[in-house]
Amino acid sequence: MILKLNSIYTMDCIDFLNKIDDGFADLAVLDPPYNMRKSDWDTFKSDKDFFDWTFSWIDVLLPKLKDTGSLYIFNTPYNCAFILQYLVSKKMKFQNWITWDKRDGLGASKRKYSNGQEAILFFTKSNRYTFNYEEIRVPYESVERMQAAEKTGILKNGKRWYPNPNGRFCGEVWHFTSERHKTKVNGKVQKLDHITPKPLDLVERIIKASSNEKDIVLDCFVGGGTTAVSAKKLLRNFICSDSKAEFVEAAKRKVKAL
Repeated sequence: MILKLNSIYTMDCIDFLNKIDDGFADLAVLDPPYNMRKSDWDTFKSDKDFFDWTFSWIDVLLPKLKDTGSLYIFNTPYNCAFILQYLVSKKMKFQNWITWDKRDGLGASKRKYSNGQEAILFFTKSNRYTFNYEEIRVPYESVERMQAAEKTGILKNGKRWYPNPNGRFCGEVWHFTSERHKTKVNGKVQKLDHITPKPLDLVERIIKASSNEKDIVLDCFVGGGTTAVSAKKLLRNFICSDSKAEFVEAAKRKVKAL
């Protein structure tokens, strides 16, 4: 291991991963290119080139996880269908296909349903892994019913059930507004330091659920720095990289500001 913890490096993802010891990270949170041609780093000649590259960095990444480690990968639902199959072929343990409902405004599609989601794949290295379900409870949806149940309970299978004051277990559909809509000024979208930043509260949910304090969180596509910032706020160690120097500098500024 020649890299330092709690650092962000300007490096190609595979070069970065090759400098990390096997069995090093407790959690990997990855938001790689989607091949949607939004920028030079997100553009590939063909789907084959994109998936060949994607599978190549996955091959290098997987040994870096501890046997108790977890992996989250963001991408389009279409791409995730292929990535899921590849991870299964590599003997990773599938846990969830999470749908992120982005609350991203009105779609414009007239020939199919409007796109308004991204997928997040949750895999683990083995059946022994961290999952802090109590840390990620979410509010109940039936507010009036839950308020009534707090007093009298709800009869289930002959037993009286009372709602948990911290909310219900977290499901597979996540409702987080995208960063570009969160940061509007007077109703106008602002230019951000990265074109596809992930919401801080979304990444914090992942890190809370799948790691503990002082664990090591890895991200080789750190972009604007959300993983590093979330890890530091939650008292985890992190080690991150990105191939674009401007993204790395922005990420470092955000971490330093905490």
